[in-house]
Amino acid sequence: MGLVAALVRSSFLVNAVYAQAGREHGLTPQQGQLLCVLMAQPYGMGELCTMLGLAKSSLTGLVDRTENNGLVRREPDPRDSRAVRVALTSRGARLADRFYTEACRRIEQLPAALDETERDTLAGLLGSVVLDNKVPVVFMEPDQGTAAHG
Repeated sequence: MGLVAALVRSSFLVNAVYAQAGREHGLTPQQGQLLCVLMAQPYGMGELCTMLGLAKSSLTGLVDRTENNGLVRREPDPRDSRAVRVALTSRGARLADRFYTEACRRIEQLPAALDETERDTLAGLLGSVVLDNKVPVVFMEPDQGTAAHG
């Protein structure tokens, strides 16, 4: 299998696992992404548009739906009185933690046929691709919990 096919098919594989974990927690894949991003800290709408790759109208709808489910709240931005930040509610934080833990567990199992050295090599290579392309931090390192993101 060539590089392009391998990367595209692996992204489909991860997205499918992510979507399945989301469904089991009553979340759409987009809501799961939003909750995972917000685990680190509240973000402004503009920052979230950039991180999630969404148009403003799409993000507004996503935040509205997630807010209606009691998982996020809008709060004033302390640096700009005209802006709002989106933050997890306590219910949203608990659900985000459960979803995140389950998604990590499932994704960790995907390369189960690889030995430890191969897994480390794969992580290093993919990490280089992600960093070289300046992909926003939209998912924390599993071993860092909710304290920081990688």
